[in-house]
Amino acid sequence: MLPHGYALPAALLLMLGGALTCFAGYRLFRVVLGIYGFILGALMASSIMGITNTVGMILAAIVGGIAGAVVLVFAYFVAIALVGAGLGALVVHLGWNAYRPSSDPPALLLIGVAIIGAVVAMILQRYVIVIGTAFAGAWTLLVGAIAAVSYRAADPNATRAVGALARQATIGDVWILYPLTPAPGERWVPLAWVALGVVGTVVQLGLTARRR
Repeated sequence: MLPHGYALPAALLLMLGGALTCFAGYRLFRVVLGIYGFILGALMASSIMGITNTVGMILAAIVGGIAGAVVLVFAYFVAIALVGAGLGALVVHLGWNAYRPSSDPPALLLIGVAIIGAVVAMILQRYVIVIGTAFAGAWTLLVGAIAAVSYRAADPNATRAVGALARQATIGDVWILYPLTPAPGERWVPLAWVALGVVGTVVQLGLTARRR
């Protein structure tokens, strides 16, 4: 979480990082690892701070983000396994929520698919990196876009609402990112994710991942 005033810049950075990951993830894999390490570290570190501690949230996000980026960049092979595991877990989570939106998938199912994804990622590194970064980038791009639209809808100066995308993203003066459920109930989100992920995979295989 971050102070609400930082919501729009953070959403735009998510969109930029998602686009870079989606269309050039294999060519710039270490850069992508740094981006996602920073995002994960910032989210985890800032979430432990109180919602009234604005300075603490910002400092925790910066320190946690730097630590996360360093860990993922230097843990190259571990990161590849995490790409496969994370992609498998994300697919299970989205597939389960499509049919049972009010419940979470069983922990054993998530763990099993994550392990399978990690093993496959180590065996087929190039293709898993291409597919994993394309779909991870596509999802990050969508999360950032929805967060930006939601910020606009939550703005008291906004001139119009944006329907179901106008999810309230503030608690007091705090902006909270929902990376796995950015727009609950919107069935177009998984479809848009798959379509954008396929486009990113094709672009990487045909252009950006051809030479390295």
